[in-house]
Amino acid sequence: MVGFGIRAFREADTSAAVALWRDCGLVRPWNDPHKDIERKNRCQPELFLVGTLPDARGDEALVATAMAGYDGHRGSVYYLAVARAQQHLAVGRTMMQEVERRLLALGCPKVNVLVRTGNADVLGFYDKLGYTRDDVFSVGKRLIPDV
Repeated sequence: MVGFGIRAFREADTSAAVALWRDCGLVRPWNDPHKDIERKNRCQPELFLVGTLPDARGDEALVATAMAGYDGHRGSVYYLAVARAQQHLAVGRTMMQEVERRLLALGCPKVNVLVRTGNADVLGFYDKLGYTRDDVFSVGKRLIPDV
């Protein structure tokens, strides 16, 4: 895709990132996306990536995001989002390749991606990228309520 670039998230990207997440259906009432951004900016901010394209004026428009982390054992990816107009144009694939490249550079041996059960369509995307479905359950416990 001509002009597509990937860079680290900047504070000025906050509104565009949250709007993208809302448009892609990633925001949930129990997760404040602004708090998620604040938390990520305190921990491995270099693994919070945005994909951009030039807009009609030549300015940079945010069209994709990926938030990753590495704990020394496994990598994780959250908030992979691609603007609807750029879906099916390899933007998501390119974002994931960059996330994987950065995690591999840190010595990360495996990446885990959580997919909500209501988002079955995205499983085919990850299948094409070589991800397999692990026979595990994800369990969670909220330590700090967002709302």
